[in-house]
Amino acid sequence: KHDVMAQIHALGEVAPEARPYLHLGATSAFVGDNADLLVLRDALGLLERRAARVLSRLAAFARERKDLACVGYTHLQAAQPTTVGKRACLWIQDLVLDLHELSARAEGLRFLGCKGATGTQASFVALFGGDAAKADLLDRKVAAKAGFPNRLLISGQTYTRKQDALVLSALSGLAASASKFAHDLRLLQHMKEVEEPFGAKQVGSSAMPYKRNPMKCERMNALARWILTTAENGGWTHATQWLERTLDDSANRRLALGESFLAADALLVLWEAVVTGLVVHPAVIRRRLAEELPFLATENVLMAAAKKGGDRQELHERIRVLAQAAGDRLKSEGGENDLLDRIAADPAFRLTREEVAAVADPKAFVGRAPEQVEEFLAAEVDPLLAAHADAL
Repeated sequence: KHDVMAQIHALGEVAPEARPYLHLGATSAFVGDNADLLVLRDALGLLERRAARVLSRLAAFARERKDLACVGYTHLQAAQPTTVGKRACLWIQDLVLDLHELSARAEGLRFLGCKGATGTQASFVALFGGDAAKADLLDRKVAAKAGFPNRLLISGQTYTRKQDALVLSALSGLAASASKFAHDLRLLQHMKEVEEPFGAKQVGSSAMPYKRNPMKCERMNALARWILTTAENGGWTHATQWLERTLDDSANRRLALGESFLAADALLVLWEAVVTGLVVHPAVIRRRLAEELPFLATENVLMAAAKKGGDRQELHERIRVLAQAAGDRLKSEGGENDLLDRIAADPAFRLTREEVAAVADPKAFVGRAPEQVEEFLAAEVDPLLAAHADAL
């Protein structure tokens, strides 16, 4: 019932000349913790490369759709228009932060090295006949051989579990970003604006043949929730280590670290598959924008009418009355939003139908969204992708 002792015994059986010296002066943590740090570093690199591929696909999508105006939402209520590409940059920005965090966590890992039972290196000093300098040199050489430029200068028997907590926190952040993306896409798919890829023979529902359920995004949300909750174990394990160490961390770490990385890997595989096959429906997007734009354009209409000599306060009241009437008609009868027609027909505004249409042009409502997409991608995303060119 001791995995390290079992491995040492097995190695001694096949390497009898080394048997007297195997594990001399070392602890189980010397084997397990140092090995875990090697695995954690490599695993973070694997996730970083997967995340870079997702970022590359999202960046291409944002560039392609930077000019496609759509309804923007606050509180899930129609607000100022944005563009599909600008909205994608919200997802990208989160992923950029996650990539930096994954990289920082990998680079920040400190090797345990040869520290002994309570971190004092006493057993190694004894092995070198009291020569503390040789014990320190061994510690440095083992860390360098493992490829770690940094080592812990202070430890108990184990490396501080703060390192696990920081790593799991990076995975938790990645999961939160992926979940935000997946939730947004599920909302957009409900509105029939943007959809995840759907196979030609894929079945959405056993009862309703017409359905195109967002199963990949739903699975992303499920995996993200698993990571978010499992990652909490890192902080709790660190918080409950007693003095130089206890063993209540062992079983928890084996589950929390391994399963969080596996789930994060699966999450990124799904994310890349979804982004690579995103389906956009511009006609639906334009129709929804056309339905909402008359209400959103009222401030521009008000300013244009005031320039023609109208009284701003009187015009505001006229718009309020016309907007409520148009809204009531939409709710009770359906059809198109005729607010702009009502305004053009009202002599108080002194605006022709063409002039009203000009101030309600969707391009006039997206601000610098297209320029923001290009500036953001050029300044923050392209350099990051260039640094990960081998992963793309």
